[in-house]
Amino acid sequence: METSEISKTTKRTGPVLFADYKRGDGIKKALQMGRDNVLLEVRESKLKGRGGAGFPTATKWMLTAAATGPEKFLVCNADEGEPGTFKDRVLLLEYPELVFDGMVIGGYTIGAKQGIVYLRGEYEYMLKSLEDYLEQMRKDNLLGKNILGIEGFDYDITIRLGAGAYVCGEETALIESLEGHRGESRNRPPYPVNTGYNGRPTSVNNVETLASIPHIIMKGGEWFSKMGTDKSTGSKLFSISGDCSKPGVYELRWGATIRDILKLVDAKDAKAVQVGGASGVCIPESQFDRQLSYEDTATGGSIMIFNKNRNMLKVLKNFMEFFVEESCGQCTPCRIGNVKLLEGIEMIEKNEFTFEYIRNLKDLGKTIQIASKCGLGQSSPNSFISILENFKDEIFNTNRNGGSK
Repeated sequence: METSEISKTTKRTGPVLFADYKRGDGIKKALQMGRDNVLLEVRESKLKGRGGAGFPTATKWMLTAAATGPEKFLVCNADEGEPGTFKDRVLLLEYPELVFDGMVIGGYTIGAKQGIVYLRGEYEYMLKSLEDYLEQMRKDNLLGKNILGIEGFDYDITIRLGAGAYVCGEETALIESLEGHRGESRNRPPYPVNTGYNGRPTSVNNVETLASIPHIIMKGGEWFSKMGTDKSTGSKLFSISGDCSKPGVYELRWGATIRDILKLVDAKDAKAVQVGGASGVCIPESQFDRQLSYEDTATGGSIMIFNKNRNMLKVLKNFMEFFVEESCGQCTPCRIGNVKLLEGIEMIEKNEFTFEYIRNLKDLGKTIQIASKCGLGQSSPNSFISILENFKDEIFNTNRNGGSK
């Protein structure tokens, strides 16, 4: 598919990422400030990873910068595989200057010579346009040797394609894939900041996280930290889809409520909102005033809206089929546990269950969350637990009365 065939996504102008920015300005200012001051600004901003985990970006960069080793790497995680998430695609296609300038600033700050974009395999159609953009940056001396005349600051960016594995969105599985191995998560410690790509100190950052950096450098960490909430500063991109009139990618300050989102996209008659993709939680209408923030309802950006015509058991089955398919199979809780949860859903469909069995499955889900090795298994039961809990009247009453439509 050619880039020109991708329709423009509905967007609302936001305070950070969708604001004006000129390519290279953030790099120039960062080089004038020096590494230590860049770290201070990022720390003052309280920027947290926008991929969903919410780890403080300044801490990750400080640890990577302090690590010893002959070379270091900065990896941009563009393996956007969470169902319902498409914000990183918009940033890469329409705001590459933010992403790549953020990578250069990050590489300069941690002392890396090489940046790598791990691009989702399904996004191969944008590969040429991104590589053309990088080549233009080299011509403008924003990449390559002695960037902007700074002797010894050599830094370049390459793009590597993934192969469509959901688990490679987890940073250590991503690194394994980059090294040419099967995409499976590593035991931690050691952490990538010490032992990452090819055994070298590596900072892995999400597309949106890196795209926020140039604006923070230009306007200051204090400016960024005054937006949002105390523990969730700045703005967030939300990929909004489902039963609404205005789906798309929107930038809002952290702290907006689910009800605010529904009004924004003209979602009428909503009964459920899945926050955080298939691995997130399903919020019922009674909780639509909850905040979107790390301290309340955290999300990597996916917001899926379901109206009152939707069958929530079918929604849940769709999610669990996805996780059974995408589990790498490395650890038993995830490999077998998700299959058992899916079997439970099928038993509910057939009206062949007991409530004691369902309670046992919920307990199994909690065990999967605790015992799984990586984020896939640790989050895959979220939908199972939240949908069965928040929509139990609909699911069990309907099935007790002879099945659901």
